[in-house]
Amino acid sequence: MTGKIMKGIGGFYYVYVEGAGLYECRAKGIFRNKKVKPNVGDIVDIDVISEEEKTGNLTVIHKRKNQLIRPMVANVDQALVIFAIHEPEPNFQLLNRFLIMMEKQQVPVIICFNKMDLATEEEKEQLRRDYENSGCRVLFSSAQEGEGIPEIKSLLKGKTTVMAGPSGVGKSSTLNSISEEKQMETGAVSEKIKRGRHTTRHSELIYLGEDTYLMDTPGFSSLYLTDIDKEELRFYFPEFAEYENQCRFNGCSHIHEPGCAVKEALEEGKISRLRYEDYCYLYEELANARKW
Repeated sequence: MTGKIMKGIGGFYYVYVEGAGLYECRAKGIFRNKKVKPNVGDIVDIDVISEEEKTGNLTVIHKRKNQLIRPMVANVDQALVIFAIHEPEPNFQLLNRFLIMMEKQQVPVIICFNKMDLATEEEKEQLRRDYENSGCRVLFSSAQEGEGIPEIKSLLKGKTTVMAGPSGVGKSSTLNSISEEKQMETGAVSEKIKRGRHTTRHSELIYLGEDTYLMDTPGFSSLYLTDIDKEELRFYFPEFAEYENQCRFNGCSHIHEPGCAVKEALEEGKISRLRYEDYCYLYEELANARKW
């Protein structure tokens, strides 16, 4: 049988098989010998030991499409990042750092600005202008009122999505609105894991329907860019791409050089000033980073 790892904890892997349910599995020793660790999100083959007890052995890990490190999850199709428009005020630098990390790993991002009922039309339009050229889908919601939830559901359908965002932005309300009664057709996993042995927060996929999975990640308040040189930072701002070859100098940093097409596009309002200023800040941060 082939399924998807929903959670791994204490040496057990909980594998959801479409139409058959959730199986508690152990990994074969061959994985340890090869130093391969199963990940949440892995597509795997299992041998069923007991259909009644829903237990089995994990025998094959299929080739991964991709693998994120934070959170540790494989085969991600997209990320849904949620920020509030107000209460709390959005930390755009934090959002931009997240977008860079996802761009680096080639994971498409949907940006959802929640609490839209607290914003004016002008504020929403400015946010749309700031991020519409960043390569992301931008949408607005009010989880408390149910606004925007149907659109989010349609964008999640048939995909494995990582959901992220800082604390207090309405992430839990959004999750509850999306999942409703479906949040744990895989309910058995909750019972098996709530026996008190484990209190640490672990990565877990939530089954939302056929081929549709969502991973809720802990709220974050800071992100550090790692494994990125200042010279490559510009490649993670998709709105710069069409101007790259128009700059006077090859390898233009888009900061100090004359004849920079990106800076010209900025002055013409074709590139978001908010995004550009964060690019400059992050460029300096990377330039000043101490090399160990």
